[in-house]
Amino acid sequence: MSFALGLTGSIGMGKSTTARLFAEEGCAVWDADAAVHRLYAPGGAAVEPMRAAFPQAIADGAVSRDRLKAIIAADPAALDAIEAIVHPLVAADRELFRQQATADIIVFDIPLLFETGGDSRMDAVACVSVSPQLQEDRVMARGTMSREQFHRIRDKQMPDAEKRARSDYVIITDTLENARAQVRDVLGRIRTGLADA
Repeated sequence: MSFALGLTGSIGMGKSTTARLFAEEGCAVWDADAAVHRLYAPGGAAVEPMRAAFPQAIADGAVSRDRLKAIIAADPAALDAIEAIVHPLVAADRELFRQQATADIIVFDIPLLFETGGDSRMDAVACVSVSPQLQEDRVMARGTMSREQFHRIRDKQMPDAEKRARSDYVIITDTLENARAQVRDVLGRIRTGLADA
């Protein structure tokens, strides 16, 4: 049975890069955002249930994230209905990945791990973190959102300090070399524990 490591962290903390570092070290990595993209793509498992509930959300045979945002903006209560469709499908995708993975450690890259209670299904949790200034600088450097949009997203997420306190491991992603060293340290500790079990 593979060891399940939850990987979480707020926007701009370096989670995607850290997930890639875990993959480079031989872990199987499941990405919650990528799972949603698969479910929303043409032929994806979310398309028909979403079409039944929100026909206006479908474009070119796929679920349109932009149209979903517009639906939620017009009716915030729609979010609950959308999540009721998507969350069970994401959970099924995650469980299938867990059953099929052959790596000794599976990393579950889940941005809202604590917020959704997903940490209870993990053997341990690693949180990525950097200073608030570096976090903001990174997000602004992407050029995809305004400072106000970033603050709105960040303020909706669980505070970084609380995520760090609730995690088994904290990976500081200030530099790639530092993050890589910490990923290797975390994996070394987990694998030593597995060998001793």
